[in-house]
Amino acid sequence: MTVERNTPTPTLQQQIEHLQAAQADQLPATLRAALADQTDALIRSGVAARSLHEGDQAPDFTLPDALGRAVALHDLLSRGPVVLTFYRGEWCPYCNLALRAYQAILPQIEALGATLAAISPQTPDTSLTTVEMKGLTFPVLSDAGNSVARSYGLVFTISEAVRQSYMQVGLDLAAYNGDSSGELPMPCTFVLAPDGTIRLACVDPDFTYRLEPAAILESLRALAPTGLRRESSH
Repeated sequence: MTVERNTPTPTLQQQIEHLQAAQADQLPATLRAALADQTDALIRSGVAARSLHEGDQAPDFTLPDALGRAVALHDLLSRGPVVLTFYRGEWCPYCNLALRAYQAILPQIEALGATLAAISPQTPDTSLTTVEMKGLTFPVLSDAGNSVARSYGLVFTISEAVRQSYMQVGLDLAAYNGDSSGELPMPCTFVLAPDGTIRLACVDPDFTYRLEPAAILESLRALAPTGLRRESSH
């Protein structure tokens, strides 16, 4: 008799490590070097330490979703906790891994009375492509000019070496974002209590790092009423 064994689902970090190994052979050496130099420069700059952290109040905002509908943070918070994840764009494979991983736990997020929303500097049309291609069922918001990301302390300007390397592989950020500033948000995830207080902040200048879904759920369980905690654990 054959016994079927369930293969454990890889963690997000394991998926990222697999992607990193694949990209070591696929990406041009000039692009890999430019990205590494930029990450080192961001780490040295201390920009992540100047972003919002646990205990800070999350700035309110209103942004359009992929269909152009206005979504306000205060409206989301009126329903319960909110998970905000800032990502670089449709073109970033690490962002795509994270968005899919967070989509996979969306039922558990909602069971804990929370809402998930993703934010990028992409135009609404490009965000709509992200939603459709990734099968996302949570709000994907367009932060034109990175105004919201700036209020959260996440914005940086890519180096000229990275800009040129991106163009050499056919990546035109201006086409995705509708501006030529070269600004991007550091990828990060915040868990907000209903009063807007940041309870969990994961901000890292290394664009390959992402918060594990399990950590999001753990933070939400700490905010949830006892009954919801029990239900979400089953």
